[in-house]
Amino acid sequence: MISIKSKNEIDLMRKAGEVVALAHKKIEESIKPGVTTAELDRLVEEVIRKNGAIPSFKGYKCPYPGGIDYPSSICASVNNEVVHGIPGLRELKDGDIISIDIGAYLNGFHGDAARTFAVGKISPEAEKLIEVTKQSFFEGIKNAVEGNRIIDISSAIEDYVTSYGYTAVREYVGHGIGREMHEEPQIPNYRSRERGHRLQRGMTLAVEPMVNEGTYRVELLNNKWTVVTADGKLSAHYENTIAVTEKEPVILTILD
Repeated sequence: MISIKSKNEIDLMRKAGEVVALAHKKIEESIKPGVTTAELDRLVEEVIRKNGAIPSFKGYKCPYPGGIDYPSSICASVNNEVVHGIPGLRELKDGDIISIDIGAYLNGFHGDAARTFAVGKISPEAEKLIEVTKQSFFEGIKNAVEGNRIIDISSAIEDYVTSYGYTAVREYVGHGIGREMHEEPQIPNYRSRERGHRLQRGMTLAVEPMVNEGTYRVELLNNKWTVVTADGKLSAHYENTIAVTEKEPVILTILD
């Protein structure tokens, strides 16, 4: 069932979203060659807890048999890692790109956002992938208006991505969000057979294009969390939590 939020509930979600945005700001200031993904995880957890929130991802139950509960506050996915990279002792190198996904739980609601960052000087090709992925989110949410359907968001994302020769990941999608991290409905980043639900005022959605340089196909590593591109090429990720209104959508995971 899709949860429709009141104005007060959306205001509370904005507070959680602001914590996520502050954490991303800290990441942007801290990413450089030589830093480990575990250090970035520690910095984000400090920001989240300092602002009275709880990391949404830490302890999240693995959906696959044999997998452990998620051990960290961020997902840190480097180069060909698409999503759900587990932070550790890996040191970032000049030329890497890294997707950081952050969730925060505050006052009964979640905020969720992802960004892909450059580490030092990156190639023009990697820079273009990051730029197109980010813009595909904004192309998609132009259609996140009351009365449209989910497919209108999905189609706009895929059309923009493929116009640059990239592909949108199909096995992992955006989602509703609120009191739970993952709620109905699902938000594909490609034109699926289903038109999806009609958008209503008060729906809150995590729209998150995951865009690959090569094939859209992905593989799950043995840790049951980290997803990589099947061909080893680069992947980028961009996400915000939004609220559907009677006019244009409102992004809840940015700072004013």
